[in-house]
Amino acid sequence: GGKDRRSGLILTIPLCLEQTSMDELSVTLDYLLSIPSEKCKARGFTVIVDGRKSQWNVVKTVVLMLQNVVPAEVSLVCVVKPDEFWDKKVTHFCFWKEKDRLGFEVILVSANKLTRYIEPCQLTEDFGGTLTYDHMDWLNKRLVFEKFTKESTSLLDELALINNGSDKGTQQEKERSIDLNFLPSVDPETVLQTGHELLSELQQRRFNGSDGGVSWSPMDDELLAQPQVMKLLDSLREQYTRYQEVCRQRSKRTQLEEIQQKVMQVVNWLEGPGSEQLRTQWGIGDSIRASQALQQKHEEIESQHSEWFAVYVELNQQIAALLNAGDEEDLVELKALQQQLSDVCYRQASQLEFRQNLLQAALEFHSVAQDLSQQLDGLLGMLCVDVAPADGASIQQTLKLLEEKLKSVDLGLQGLREKGQSLLDQISNQASWAYGKDVTIENKENVDHIQGVMEDMQLRKQRCEDMVDVRRLKMLQMVQLFKCEEDAAQAVEWLSELLDALLKTHIRLGDDAQEAKVLLEKHRKFVDVAQSTYDYGRQLLQATVVLCQSLRCTSRSSGDTLPRLNRVWKQFTVTSEERVHRLETAVAFHSSAEKILQECPEQPEAFHEMEQFDEIEAVGKSLLDRLTVPVVYPDGSEQYFGSPSDMASAAEHIREKMKLVSLKKQQLRQPEATTPES
Repeated sequence: GGKDRRSGLILTIPLCLEQTSMDELSVTLDYLLSIPSEKCKARGFTVIVDGRKSQWNVVKTVVLMLQNVVPAEVSLVCVVKPDEFWDKKVTHFCFWKEKDRLGFEVILVSANKLTRYIEPCQLTEDFGGTLTYDHMDWLNKRLVFEKFTKESTSLLDELALINNGSDKGTQQEKERSIDLNFLPSVDPETVLQTGHELLSELQQRRFNGSDGGVSWSPMDDELLAQPQVMKLLDSLREQYTRYQEVCRQRSKRTQLEEIQQKVMQVVNWLEGPGSEQLRTQWGIGDSIRASQALQQKHEEIESQHSEWFAVYVELNQQIAALLNAGDEEDLVELKALQQQLSDVCYRQASQLEFRQNLLQAALEFHSVAQDLSQQLDGLLGMLCVDVAPADGASIQQTLKLLEEKLKSVDLGLQGLREKGQSLLDQISNQASWAYGKDVTIENKENVDHIQGVMEDMQLRKQRCEDMVDVRRLKMLQMVQLFKCEEDAAQAVEWLSELLDALLKTHIRLGDDAQEAKVLLEKHRKFVDVAQSTYDYGRQLLQATVVLCQSLRCTSRSSGDTLPRLNRVWKQFTVTSEERVHRLETAVAFHSSAEKILQECPEQPEAFHEMEQFDEIEAVGKSLLDRLTVPVVYPDGSEQYFGSPSDMASAAEHIREKMKLVSLKKQQLRQPEATTPES
């Protein structure tokens, strides 16, 4: 790093006690002399040969070797001699003799006298100077510099090869060149970082003094250290920037190719195996279990498709990211890939959705059909069981249940038709391109199955309706039969109540003829009511007979109702006749008695025949006798009118009337007795 007074560089060769290899020394000198610039070399070198620790013959050999290594550049050779130097006469004479042949001046000088030829500030401490120098530090920096230079130069060549290859030829050649280029042998970032650190160190050592401000530059600008590093860094940055762009283009192209490859994989699978899976699945099943099995198979197909759809979503996001990057040259290709991928995926997704909806509609159709079939089976089972109700209310309840089941069947059939029509509409909307083939034959089988199910259900429902009509008519007749039987029984009850009322309340015979006639007229009306009740009961029982014949059954109640009706009616008839006889007798009695009692005494000629009084008495006695006699029914049973007190009251009134008649008779007899005496 030091300079002589001519501004030439100082080259120091330290010799040691060990054997010095001239070959290694020659190589080292060649290396050191290759460092300075030509301008610097032109100013010449001052060589300091430190022979203080070596022998004379070694020093001589080194000096002579300088003639072969750097003959033109060496201007002065200073041989630093030891304190116990060799024979001065011999050595001085030897170098002086060889001066013209060597081409440079050789001076033997002690270390303390070296400052006569070189400034102290340009000498190191070994020679009594003040120049700060750390050989290991210089060596390390030089090694770093050499390594950086070598790596950067090699890296520049590699980057230039890659970059230049990417700029050649057509697009195909460009792609081929990019594909064949290799990666740099070293990391550009590492080399650049090393260069920047080296440059920073050089600049710092250049402008910062050391040891009291003495400036030292082991790699001066004249040694091309900093300029060369800066030049290499600039070239590296330029080539690395280009290389990064090449890598970016390569990465983009690689990514684009990968995307294109994945897109084609998705498209090929969806249009190949995926579509083939759908082409083999066209049926809708003939039952709930079959439709569920088809749905399970379709779910497996959807599961396989979902994996590819996930790839589609990922690819679509990658394509969208590349489109947002805005590279014009790739926009058309990316959009085409995106459109192709979207078209295929959406078409396949639509086919899957259509198939899923079709199977769901088929499942609902078969579910409704099964429910309707069960309802029809239940209705048919109900119709096949013979009706044996206990009363009309149970028949009404059964009939209501039958009507509800029939209504439920109607609603079920209507729902089946709606589901079937919806399913047929979906099948008819299935285009031939949906699965990549003509599905007319398969659709016809599905359509025939659906229509067959609906027609079968319609026929079964019609048969059930016919049976319901017959059963309804039969049940209505049974309701009418029970109603007639109930009404006939009610007629018997009414007739029994009339008989009971006749016996218990129809007791009075009247106080006079007029009242007796009124009672007789009321009784006849009462008998008319009873007759109507009896006739009504008879008609009802006749209707039950007709209904039983129509229903081919025997009523449980009509068998004893008719005998009861006839028995009560006979009892009523006997009682009524007895009541009529008593009232007629009472009318005759009161009429005769009132006629005699109303006769004037001045007309004795009207009472000439006393037998009228006897007749009245006889009628009265007969009436009294009948009041004490019970009514005897055909079955031998007996019943009295009213209570004994009621009969006694009626009899007492008749006796009073008979007393009046008897008194009248006595009054009429007295005038007849007095006439002869006079």
